[in-house]
Amino acid sequence: MIYDKHIFICTNQRVAGAPRKSCGEAHGIEIVDTFKKKLKEKNLPIKLRAQKSGCLDICDFGQTLVIYPEGVFYVGVELNDVDEIIEEHIVNNRIVERLRLENVRNKNK
Repeated sequence: MIYDKHIFICTNQRVAGAPRKSCGEAHGIEIVDTFKKKLKEKNLPIKLRAQKSGCLDICDFGQTLVIYPEGVFYVGVELNDVDEIIEEHIVNNRIVERLRLENVRNKNK
């Protein structure tokens, strides 16, 4: 099936003592479940899918997800950001700039 919006949420978990953070340790599965629940409640007239993914290789920036077809990566995502991402990116096709990887990466330089 081809989706209008496809959300991949990192749920990767590294072994204990690994030198890098991992999204799954924070709250990856909770974010997947929250996206699924809230998208179902909205009953939007587009084809959507939110699902867990393996490592997106940018866990150093915090919980990560990517939305296609735009290919926008969001980092440092918390549970309380899910509503904003759905409303802005999914419903209104506006990128949540404060969570966008490029903007967060530029702030940290």
